[in-house]
Amino acid sequence: MARALRKDEGRSVREIATLIGVSRSSVSLWVRDIELTDDQHAALFLRNPAYNGQRVGAQAKIAKYRAIREQHQRDGRALARNGDPLFAAGCMLYWAEGSKRRNSAMMSNSDPEVLRFFVRFLRRYFGVPDEQFRVYCNLFADHLPRQREVEQFWLDTLELPQSCMRKSIVNVYSKYSQKKRRNMLPYGTCRVAVHRSHVVQTIYGAIQEYGSFDRPEWLD
Repeated sequence: MARALRKDEGRSVREIATLIGVSRSSVSLWVRDIELTDDQHAALFLRNPAYNGQRVGAQAKIAKYRAIREQHQRDGRALARNGDPLFAAGCMLYWAEGSKRRNSAMMSNSDPEVLRFFVRFLRRYFGVPDEQFRVYCNLFADHLPRQREVEQFWLDTLELPQSCMRKSIVNVYSKYSQKKRRNMLPYGTCRVAVHRSHVVQTIYGAIQEYGSFDRPEWLD
């Protein structure tokens, strides 16, 4: 009987137990080898109030934050139309060198002036305070004896406090190398990050305005 109810109607274990007056554990044993169709699984999900509430809530949250990102991009398009050359330069630099994340503005480079300009751009147009910058160094094994010096070099270049520095990544020599590097970077590379959705989405909107294109994947 339990098998017929479960197969024909996609009923839950609780419903079957209630209908035939036995414990849920007994019903679970009887029906555990029965495979439901996709339609029956869907029917069970749709009849579950908790699942429905979670699903509707999650969809509403996704739609809400997507709409906020869309507004930030519209703001960026409006800023691009102002014709400010420094703002345009910052956006073009980000288009070329920045990491294309949805909620973080990030840029890695070995050129101190590139990152100095990027930080200046974020401060001027987005008012990013020092405490919201994150600095990550990517070093080589021969940097280890002067790691603190290298890290301080980047902090001084970017005019940021020690609290912005995160743990550096050190690339060790491979066992096949001769422990030599060509074209050595005296200060390795540095990544600057600001984890604020409105910053990166405003930049994305401006880039699309300058380039006369739409890129929906930057929203999602």
